[in-house]
Amino acid sequence: MARKQVAFVADSLDNAYTFQNALSDMDVDVVAWSSARFEKATAQRFDFDLLIYEISGNVSEVLHRLERVLSSESNACALFVVDEASLSGLCLPTQVKCDFILSGASGAECTARIRQLLWPGNETNVDDYIVVDGMTINLATYQVDVDGSPLDFTYLEYALLAFLASHPGRTYSRDALLSRVWGFDYYGGSRTVDVHVRRIRAKLGPELAQHLETVRGVGYLWNV
Repeated sequence: MARKQVAFVADSLDNAYTFQNALSDMDVDVVAWSSARFEKATAQRFDFDLLIYEISGNVSEVLHRLERVLSSESNACALFVVDEASLSGLCLPTQVKCDFILSGASGAECTARIRQLLWPGNETNVDDYIVVDGMTINLATYQVDVDGSPLDFTYLEYALLAFLASHPGRTYSRDALLSRVWGFDYYGGSRTVDVHVRRIRAKLGPELAQHLETVRGVGYLWNV
């Protein structure tokens, strides 16, 4: 399956981190541009499967302009990021497969909307599963089972496990994990990572827990 090509266009960093995390676990290549750079780069042709565009200014004018760019490419689709004040006058293009999402939406919602646009009717595909020994992590449904039996993880326990298992062999510091899993707006101490790791190991059992290694003085890694 060919990797999808995604263009992320924004003139602020308000939603960049959330979309970066959502896209990092998908089979896509991403290019990030400012709106001005996007205009220049796509003056002749739009060579992407999905455009994620954070709209500022006159929403109607921007959507009309983007519809002209996208309608020439039959397979192109778009996800427009808008603020709440723009909803009353929002009128999505009719000639383009598209959707919208509110600025500040959760990572889970961003992921769901992107998958619906890129893989309609097949949001759960082979890339949504991580299989290690008898454990299966379903990245689309946020579920984990071992030998067919579901494990009861809290959301953050699941998110931490899924993140590490999605990046095997890479060591992450506690601060890096807080940033990637908990988010920039989390103000708790880094030891909360240790607490969640202990809980994850206990629920996985001794054999699977061996994959979640402590790197002394640094943090944690998932070793396959």
